[in-house]
Amino acid sequence: MKAIEKEIWDTIQAMNQCWTSGDRTRLDKLNDYFHSTMVAITATDQKRLEGKSACLGAWKSFAQNALIKFWKESEPLIQTYGNAAVVTYYFDMTFEMGGQTITMGGRDMLTLIKEDGKWWIVADQFSSYPQR
Repeated sequence: MKAIEKEIWDTIQAMNQCWTSGDRTRLDKLNDYFHSTMVAITATDQKRLEGKSACLGAWKSFAQNALIKFWKESEPLIQTYGNAAVVTYYFDMTFEMGGQTITMGGRDMLTLIKEDGKWWIVADQFSSYPQR
């Protein structure tokens, strides 16, 4: 992995730790990764989330309502385009919510831009694997 790819991947992993670690005091750190104009397509929202506030609200709500037991990212592909990057990877997770234990895997695709020497997430689209 090239140095710039490692820097970007480290950013993604640090952001994911904010909401998957189980430490709810870390949720506010998501603010350090989400761009003010971030958009997201999620598996549970019919319409896209627009803006940092909406995205923060969705991530925090999930993390506050779920007890994440396991999270793992794998096979990252980091593509850079000047001050922009697209990151795709697979994930596996297990969490408890509403009295149920849910184990799932899926894909995540994030777009980042580098502003003022820092990588910011400007878009995220994730989904579970298709049912077979």
